Amino acid sequence: MERIEADVAQSACVSPAAAPVCTASGGEAAQAALVAAAAHGNIQAFEALYRIYHPRLARFLERLTHRPQLAEELLNDTMLTVWHKARTYNGHSKVSTWIFAIAYRKALKARKRLDDPVGADPDAEETGATPEGELLQLELSARISTAMRTLSADHRAVIQLNYFHGFDYPEIAAIVDCPLGTVKTRMFHARRKLERLLAGEREYFR
Repeated sequence: MERIEADVAQSACVSPAAAPVCTASGGEAAQAALVAAAAHGNIQAFEALYRIYHPRLARFLERLTHRPQLAEELLNDTMLTVWHKARTYNGHSKVSTWIFAIAYRKALKARKRLDDPVGADPDAEETGATPEGELLQLELSARISTAMRTLSADHRAVIQLNYFHGFDYPEIAAIVDCPLGTVKTRMFHARRKLERLLAGEREYFR
């Protein structure tokens, strides 16, 4: 975050007439307004976008790379790109689709450099006594996380984007920059593999 703050502070030029800053996630129009304000050098607007997207991107990138430290670096790189490229956002897609596409491309490049290694799952570090119901849920989550790690990065991405972030197939196609039919094929094969590995929880991925 320090790197982002230094870079943003160096290049920003805040206009007194900049659009009001919304710190909540708001709707699509509110997020588009934040991007527009950031494009004109509004640091507060960019910080609001950072707060909105940090938790979503962190979870997406951690699950995609299985390397928390790398995920944080990719997240910061993504948001720096959002700051520098805010003027290029044309509103033809949702703000979330645009930002996740940037994050995915950066993760893809990192995966190629690292030859798609499989590291420790970030959720596997959760420990401690829990009520029985919560313990069962943690066990299920651990099984799902283990099964997800067996998928290729491309298949993990479509599952993550659809089931955990709520993107529909056309939005996923825009994020991963591939034809809609390819997204459907990846989803089909990913779901079949997960259903085989999670026979007792097949309804989870229906």
